Amino acid sequence: MKILLLGGTADGRKLADILHRHQEYQQQISVIYSVAGLVRIPKLDCAVISGGFTQFGGLKNYINQQQIDAVLDVTHPYASKMSHQAALAASDCAIPYWRFHRPAWQQSAGDNWQTFDYLEQLPALLGPYQRVFFTIGQLNSELITALDVQQTAKSPCHVVRTAALSKAQLSDSMLWLKGIGPFSVEDEIALMQQHGIEVLVTKNSGGRSTCAKLEAARKLKIPVFIQTRPLLPNADQLFVEPCAVVQHILKINNHE
Repeated sequence: MKILLLGGTADGRKLADILHRHQEYQQQISVIYSVAGLVRIPKLDCAVISGGFTQFGGLKNYINQQQIDAVLDVTHPYASKMSHQAALAASDCAIPYWRFHRPAWQQSAGDNWQTFDYLEQLPALLGPYQRVFFTIGQLNSELITALDVQQTAKSPCHVVRTAALSKAQLSDSMLWLKGIGPFSVEDEIALMQQHGIEVLVTKNSGGRSTCAKLEAARKLKIPVFIQTRPLLPNADQLFVEPCAVVQHILKINNHE
């Protein structure tokens, strides 16, 4: 069985490593790990491709060229464009589309969460706040401009942390920090206190790598605006535990 694993997450790297290294079926299962490569290219023993599928004539062409038997989507929960493309390509090629969907974070006692759906809602929501900590990935130029109009302080007040350099030009009121999880609660508290953060803006990414900021906000009694997850396409199999993915693949492989 030949599996195209769409990664870019810690879960994706973990599953690629397990599927490649497990001695019981290493000879029968081949894994190709795909990553955008915007942040870093992982060092894995299995085959790794980066930079998307345009270089191969599109995802559908790549699946046919490589004779892929199944697509395993382990991309970020907010990578909806890639997930939709993968589901469509798998359907067109008549192969299974499986997705590992990490559970969302759940609000705990002491949390002050408010959800929002779109970035366009943020300027109105953030009106009362002067010091915002953004951990929602790339900010678009429209949002940056809208937030800069509201900013009255002369020194940088908003903190924008992303894994890759900002694609849009940040305003003078924004301080960019590069950060790749995992983060500790102590470090997140120190960062928020250092910059006098009044509110945290984030996505409900789930997982352990970046959840420390939520505990830090809870301890500091800082409100959190958390973006709801996008709707993703239906999958032939949906998994929330890595072991379930491996068991499913083993079961299919043993029956082939």
